[in-house]
Amino acid sequence: MVTAALMMKCLAVFALVFVGLLPVSAGARIITDAAGRSVSVPDKIDRIVVAGPPAAVLVYVLAPEKLAGWVHAPDDAAKAYLTPSARALPTIGRLTGKDGTVGPQAVMDAKPDIILDVGTVDDGYKALADRVQAETHIPYVLIDGSLARTSLTLRDVGALIGVGDRANKLADYADAAIKELNDKLATLPNDPRPRVYYGRGGDGLQTGLSGSINVEILDAVGTMNVAAAAGKGGLTRVTPQQVAEWNPDIIIAEDAHFAASVRSDPQWAAIKAVKDSRIFVPPSLPFGWFESPPGVNRLIGLRWLENLLYPQLFKSDLTADVKTFYKLFYQVELTDEQAAALLKDVK
Repeated sequence: MVTAALMMKCLAVFALVFVGLLPVSAGARIITDAAGRSVSVPDKIDRIVVAGPPAAVLVYVLAPEKLAGWVHAPDDAAKAYLTPSARALPTIGRLTGKDGTVGPQAVMDAKPDIILDVGTVDDGYKALADRVQAETHIPYVLIDGSLARTSLTLRDVGALIGVGDRANKLADYADAAIKELNDKLATLPNDPRPRVYYGRGGDGLQTGLSGSINVEILDAVGTMNVAAAAGKGGLTRVTPQQVAEWNPDIIIAEDAHFAASVRSDPQWAAIKAVKDSRIFVPPSLPFGWFESPPGVNRLIGLRWLENLLYPQLFKSDLTADVKTFYKLFYQVELTDEQAAALLKDVK
């Protein structure tokens, strides 16, 4: 005969099993992010806090109305290339990197449905996501932001946040741009490709090692990143002597002040790129074309580098390409003057 106590114990066990089979919450779904984490996210996502700059660009191009705020406030020059509503968004701050200063309360005060981070996915970013999610009880999703996965990133995040149709249009553009690039690069002879140094900052002495997301665009356009000789990793500091030993054919300068100063600096004078005046500064409004940040904004940087490095192979109208990209991705109609300003230093 089953006693009352035994009956209650059985019911309790059944209740625990049953609860474990229920969804985490009504109106939620379980996804697996790029770090392999199972994350319960709302079925409907209307408001997103971004952890870093690449995620900010991604959400802006997909659904600016869902962006809760900027990581860094865009300056007046950048605002001219953004939609009016995006110009007025608040600055929330950054969760990732050495500049990460946002605490859990600031994130919760923004009342997002999810937190999104896009870029490199490693144990450090995974640990940060787990910690912030535990502290805020807000789903934190990690997305691989590598350049080769741009179209997949657009489609995946578009499906996640409910803008699949728009995401597919942008992803189709990315697929076509990368395919055209690869097809034309395949026709080049196997001669040594251009040797390029990318200099970040006012002195140009921070650069990306082999495998760094910050310089992967150089691999995409078939060049040799000379700093790969220093090893594999992320960003690193180098010396003018190291750059002189690498002797790049071309220098890409993040900062215009560095580009100007290096032309008359005796430490750089013997470098081939300096002697040949092959020093270039990528356009950077509203987001960098080379990196800054290393996000979907690099797609127009591919067009710029194609024309810069292989003018005999890529003969498209760069001004028209820029206007098309800005209308499709940034949802702004560029004037002729704005397009000319972006391309004023293109040779």
